[in-house]
Amino acid sequence: MVQFKTTGSTRPRSQKKGWLFRLYVAGQTARSIGTFRNLKRICEEYVSVPFKIEVIDVFKSPQLAVLNQIVALPTLIREAPDGPPLRLIGDLSDTEKVLTGLGLRP
Repeated sequence: MVQFKTTGSTRPRSQKKGWLFRLYVAGQTARSIGTFRNLKRICEEYVSVPFKIEVIDVFKSPQLAVLNQIVALPTLIREAPDGPPLRLIGDLSDTEKVLTGLGLRP
């Protein structure tokens, strides 16, 4: 089974502050692992600013799910220093929709 890990970009740092991705999942299921892999791949291929991925298992930290009003899983919240948080729900398998949702495509 894949262990969720926090990762950072290997791209040159063009900004002092980057993006924080918080991925809310329900345990280490096949769907959760697939969603994490999809996010990691998209970040490594398309995100040009420094980034960090945090995986929050709502079974282990239900208070964080309540605090952040998580009502569906998996949910991704992107926090950036230059704008409001963005939310995406689902397994992130449709790359074009994810890129549009993250503001990486017009």
